Amino acid sequence: MARVVCRNLCKRFGEGLAVDNVNLEVAEGEFLVIVGPSGCGKTTTLRMVAGLESVSSGEILIDDQVVNQVEPRHRDIAMVFQNYALYPHKKVFDNIAYPLQLRRVAKSEIEKRVTETSKLLGIEHLLQRRIRQLSGGERQRVALGRAIVRQPRLFLMDEPLSNLDAQLRIQMRREIIRLQRQLDITTIYVTHDQVEAMTMGDRIVIMRGGLVQQVGDPMTIYNHPANQFVARFIGSPPMNLFEGVLENSNGELQLRTGFAQYTLPVRARDSLLRNKTLNATKVICGIRAEDVAVTGAQMGDPQGMIDLVEPLGSDVYVSVAMGSDMILARANPDLMLQEGQKTPVTLNLGKMHFFDADNGNNLLVSGR
Repeated sequence: MARVVCRNLCKRFGEGLAVDNVNLEVAEGEFLVIVGPSGCGKTTTLRMVAGLESVSSGEILIDDQVVNQVEPRHRDIAMVFQNYALYPHKKVFDNIAYPLQLRRVAKSEIEKRVTETSKLLGIEHLLQRRIRQLSGGERQRVALGRAIVRQPRLFLMDEPLSNLDAQLRIQMRREIIRLQRQLDITTIYVTHDQVEAMTMGDRIVIMRGGLVQQVGDPMTIYNHPANQFVARFIGSPPMNLFEGVLENSNGELQLRTGFAQYTLPVRARDSLLRNKTLNATKVICGIRAEDVAVTGAQMGDPQGMIDLVEPLGSDVYVSVAMGSDMILARANPDLMLQEGQKTPVTLNLGKMHFFDADNGNNLLVSGR
């Protein structure tokens, strides 16, 4: 296992700053996922840790050793790529054994380790096949085997599941999690898929425009997003966002939206007042679909018009037009809701988020 630290890590391509002052610490045995949209700097960060990209400024430490100038082959890492990078003319055995052959490991040891690794991955029956004869999932397992057989101290994975179909991605997610826990090897995993990030990572790093937006365990990030970008990026479906105005009136904090006015709970009021002086303050309100109800209306709840009903088996998502805003709610499919139907809409005010209208930061979350 390895401990990895990035200190003020930057990468420039010409005048462009692809990675901007990234500070991260990955604990021994941790599964850390870096997630973000295309071009956010996540793969560049991973490639700098691997030694495949030079560092413009800052430091990378592996087990307290600065490795900026250390060649990739001397960092004791194994990397799994998006395109697998296998040799199609070689057999599965030789693809898995290749890293050991390069290091001139004894043939008996190679045989032993390849056999053990293939059994771990359930591909021992494929060892004599050529890569071109394998399915996508089988090729992914071979790529993992080639990384595992080296017994490195650090795994780096760059979107390894993006070429697989949806069902196989779910299966391989479980396989990778199981393997990482069984082998107990520090792993940094890059993906653009927030579902992969939420289901796989011990902690998640969210990047945008080369900057780290938030670092935390999946549920902390889901329940307490640092800013408006994180709130929309993490979670499926994305968080509802709409404009509002906060007004401090006679010791109560009122929220005025385009479709209703609410008195906020004491906890939200106290937290907001600690972070900002509020008096007719414009904010962006955020609430997740599961915290919006279209039944069991309370006195004073506004009504909206159902615009779209999306059945998903155990749940149904209902888009409701509320004035100029569209609010998405998760509902019970037994309700038999219809498009064009009027419905009351209840917001769980205790679960609502408030983002600064200027910089997008969550007013209920201090720091990142």
